[in-house]
Amino acid sequence: MQQKSLLLEYVEALVVAFALAMLIRTFVVQAYKIPSGSMLETLQIGDHLLVNKFSYGVKLPFTHKVVLPVGDPQRGDIIVFEYPGDPSIDYIKRIVGVPGDVIEVRNKQLYRNGEAVQEAYIRHSQPGIVMPVRDSFGPVTVPEGHYFAMGDNRDDSQDSRFWGFVPRGAIRGKAWVIYWSWEGLGNVRWDRIGNVID
Repeated sequence: MQQKSLLLEYVEALVVAFALAMLIRTFVVQAYKIPSGSMLETLQIGDHLLVNKFSYGVKLPFTHKVVLPVGDPQRGDIIVFEYPGDPSIDYIKRIVGVPGDVIEVRNKQLYRNGEAVQEAYIRHSQPGIVMPVRDSFGPVTVPEGHYFAMGDNRDDSQDSRFWGFVPRGAIRGKAWVIYWSWEGLGNVRWDRIGNVID
């Protein structure tokens, strides 16, 4: 009898722990791993980060409906979102345009509402090569309820220049902090662990 009640206690503890973990993952924070170099140098391949899902409000599970609005995505926010071409894939990019903004890229330079945007964090791996769409794009106006997102590694990023705007409901959350970073077993990047993302 005592063994049965001990087993029942363990099962109850596991069920409660699982339920709490699912609640936290659904509404508060989720882990995400950087798989590509589209956000270099801001985010490195192998960075593991936490995404704050509460930043922009609480959604009904398995829907895009926000039931408790908290705030709106802002220019400069690094967001994780459902890739518009395949919602089962998560992408991470930086918001460069909010609803109503006019976005244009001329000769690799980003313009917002007719003014050149100064971005200290961007990188160009092919500075001497200008390609259509990637380096000459727009102008386009960001529609209501959508955002224009680009990778910081501008020459090596598949982003809104190629597949369009990010719907507000597809945004999973705001990148928050790096909790682990490595290139492999022998190369842990200790200096990146704990860095807040901006």
